[in-house]
Amino acid sequence: MNSKYYKLMFKNYPDVVNVKELQLMLGGISKKLAYYLMQNNIIKSIKIGREYKIAKADVILYLTEKNCS
Repeated sequence: MNSKYYKLMFKNYPDVVNVKELQLMLGGISKKLAYYLMQNNIIKSIKIGREYKIAKADVILYLTEKNCS
């Protein structure tokens, strides 16, 4: 990933976000769509206990390098 995007995008978010923060980062998408993106490995995530954690870098990668169809 290009580090310039990492420095510019989502400055106010931590390096690891939860599902609610992911929803906000992607323009207020639904919780159902957020879980769909994670469960289908479109955006990488890991489950720790009862909560999913998503690296901010993976959200930026999804937005900048993936082909959305």
